[in-house]
Amino acid sequence: MRDSKWRVLIADDEPAARLGVRQRLAAYTEFTIVGECRDGRQVLSALEELNPDVVFLDLQMPGLDGFEVIRRRTPERMPVVVILTAYSQFALRAFDAQALDYLVKPTTEARFATTMRRVSAQLRGGAAPRPAPLIVTTARGAVLVPVHEIDWIEASGNYARIWTARRSYLLRSPLRVLERRVGTDGADGFLRAHRRALVRVHAIRELVWSGESNLTAVLSTGQRIPISRRRRAAFMLAVRRFGDPSSSPAPPQ
Repeated sequence: MRDSKWRVLIADDEPAARLGVRQRLAAYTEFTIVGECRDGRQVLSALEELNPDVVFLDLQMPGLDGFEVIRRRTPERMPVVVILTAYSQFALRAFDAQALDYLVKPTTEARFATTMRRVSAQLRGGAAPRPAPLIVTTARGAVLVPVHEIDWIEASGNYARIWTARRSYLLRSPLRVLERRVGTDGADGFLRAHRRALVRVHAIRELVWSGESNLTAVLSTGQRIPISRRRRAAFMLAVRRFGDPSSSPAPPQ
């Protein structure tokens, strides 16, 4: 048990939004609210004076928006950041700014609970929580795609196509941005197969050699992804370390 509570700063220009966060936080007794702000300049001052552990940060505030607050403070000097926004399309940019999670206003109790589990895990220094889902827009509305359900991601100009076992989604984001977003470390991470493809380690069924030097990753769905020569050694090493070693045969002699 901690001797003191985690310190929380709430930053939103809408009183109703601040009240909503206060009410949700009341159920989490290990957290205490140390301040509230209505605009970006107040946030910068409060971060310096109050030294919070967590900030619930609205993106659209008078003066300085949430992204500008992070830029001026620098991500390295920010506490754990949970973005508050009325628009889900800002979520990807929020993660690119190194926010831990985002909440679309008004949030539900279940979604807030998910965020608080991520915040608690981060503050306690435990196992890193899984990346939050990617948000994609379809004809039927916004869809949350859990990162651990993605098999591979394919670049398509300024878009990326996300492939799961059941279907694919088109997301307006360059592959390099998504690469930072989904993570490239550990067993739950993704590997760069070639310039236009990322592959999740645990989606790989086996690596297959063809000829003397061509390596292909065969996924659990049967999809075959070629591995570029310049990435081949690092790719095989990661599969042996984090995946099934038997799926990574030695190159042909």
